[in-house]
Amino acid sequence: MKFGSLADLFHGAGAKYLAEVEVNKLRSNQHEFQGVGSFRSFLGAPAGKQTFPATFLWLDDTDDTETPRIDAFCTWSDVRRDNPDRAAEYHLYYAADSETVVHRAKAGDLLVIAQKKDGSLLVLLSPAGSTIAQQLLWLFGLDLVARSSDTKLMDVGTAASLSWAARFILDALGIEPEEPEPDAFDRLVGTFGLKFPTTALFSGFARASLPGCDPAGAPDETLLAWMDHEEALFRRLEREIVAERLKNGFVSDGDADVDGFLSFSLSVQNRRKSRAGLAFGNHVEAILKAQDIHYTREATTEKRNAADFLFPGEREYQMSEFPTERLYMLAVKTTLKDRWRQVLAEADRISPKHLLTLQPAISAAQTDEMRGQNLQLVVPAPLHTTFQSEQREWLMDVSGFLRLIKQQRKTDG
Repeated sequence: MKFGSLADLFHGAGAKYLAEVEVNKLRSNQHEFQGVGSFRSFLGAPAGKQTFPATFLWLDDTDDTETPRIDAFCTWSDVRRDNPDRAAEYHLYYAADSETVVHRAKAGDLLVIAQKKDGSLLVLLSPAGSTIAQQLLWLFGLDLVARSSDTKLMDVGTAASLSWAARFILDALGIEPEEPEPDAFDRLVGTFGLKFPTTALFSGFARASLPGCDPAGAPDETLLAWMDHEEALFRRLEREIVAERLKNGFVSDGDADVDGFLSFSLSVQNRRKSRAGLAFGNHVEAILKAQDIHYTREATTEKRNAADFLFPGEREYQMSEFPTERLYMLAVKTTLKDRWRQVLAEADRISPKHLLTLQPAISAAQTDEMRGQNLQLVVPAPLHTTFQSEQREWLMDVSGFLRLIKQQRKTDG
């Protein structure tokens, strides 16, 4: 499937780190983002003042369900337009209504301004050094290592493709790209009807209906392909089911059923979150079976903690005489945030622990902490490019983890 390009959604983007005077009302109350002259590459050079509708978002690495956001506007103008003897100098001002979001930031935090295809702006603020900051820079192809600000026009040939990593970040921004029409959708409906099958059945159908995958020879690429395919199938089926429910309306005893609508909306969101994690585990299990690796899924260890995958199995783990150096565990989480620390409480006998995730561009601060806790991060190889170069040297891919398990099995034999 072809998922399109970021250029289908955005015209251009720019980034810089914030100065004290931009976000501290005690220093200035001018509501201005400074040092953004290079943003002319995508905001243009209008003769007069131009106003852009703008959505302001504060994004951090917490597990808060609500992202602080405000719909307001920005103005862009040449402050020297009345002085023809001086070169143009463009300033970007933000509406006072956006202060509750903007003033969450402090000096040194990241500012990304992205112009959508409809001309409106996304004003994205995030803590310096955070995972979401690294993700935003990667998504828009911006580099602040060697320069104080950077901009990029979105070109179909160079902009990020809307693969798993890009769609993961866009979801945090509240943007849902149009999903491609999966070839197997008609077969899915013919098999299960317009209803959701169990996750196990759905994942099995997704794998069976996607030709060309090689879980034995190319596990990294196969795992991502299966997840992409199932996600596309799920979103297409979800759209049909939700559309049918909306046609029926939300009315109770002749009145608008607000509670019914809210309950339905919440169920849609919860299904998305829970299904993705279960699907990930299902596809990882299929990879292990294709590799002929022995394991126990949801194995019970100490204090009734459950390890997602335990190698060679739960029986060996419970045998005190079984050598600890021959025990391995793999936790699987589509996303991490702060939840990766939960893994540290699983399987006390095993060190290091391994954690497989699909989350791209995790911050260096978080991966450094993982290393300090003797937790090895495993990420499918195609996502390694979203990490900084010094992080990639430490990351393990799925193939590398499987080799580790197989090598231990040879030693046991």
